[in-house]
Amino acid sequence: MVITVDNELEAALTEQARLRGIAAADLALDALREQFLTPQSSAMAQDEWERRLLGLAKDCGVSLSDTSLTRETLYE
Repeated sequence: MVITVDNELEAALTEQARLRGIAAADLALDALREQFLTPQSSAMAQDEWERRLLGLAKDCGVSLSDTSLTRETLYE
């Protein structure tokens, strides 16, 4: 299978791949694997609304510690 991407997507893939130290093609394959081969969670959505809500979730990396979320540190 050959997938053709536009210039904007290619630039985004190239930049993210550079930041991660991997090839852009490998990053694209990893993203496709994650999207289509990841096993569904045991807590399956019960209806369309819940499926759409869960579909909006993004993995944002690590979670912040409680001390990072104090009033004083939020504005640093």
